[in-house]
Amino acid sequence: MIDFKIKLPCRILVIDDDPDFLAQMKMQLGDNGIDVITADSSAEAGRLLAEETFDMAIVDIMMEEEDSGFALCYQIKKHNPDMPVIIATSVASKTGIVFDAITAEERKWIKADVILDKPFREEQLLREIERLRR
Repeated sequence: MIDFKIKLPCRILVIDDDPDFLAQMKMQLGDNGIDVITADSSAEAGRLLAEETFDMAIVDIMMEEEDSGFALCYQIKKHNPDMPVIIATSVASKTGIVFDAITAEERKWIKADVILDKPFREEQLLREIERLRR
């Protein structure tokens, strides 16, 4: 475990169709003081987002459909434009297509604040969470 604790209370929804990734995120983020709720589909995520409040979302791109994550990010930002969204994806290694969210124009199109390519380091994710929470 990394000696890093999120300083503010933080509740994150993690959406991914890979149960191993969801378990890993629940354990790693939970060990760092983050309340983690998981969803294994964009439909389940939509239900949770309608019923509960979250500080942030971590979204996979390729789930039920190849672009399910993009559609979900669009819905999140449409209903809560201030909620930080991190895309965590392996789409680049699977398709060769590279996405980024560095410029305002890219973030406007992609509807995410950060894109992390899987696999990523735990400290990399924690740094991005802390930065987006400020």
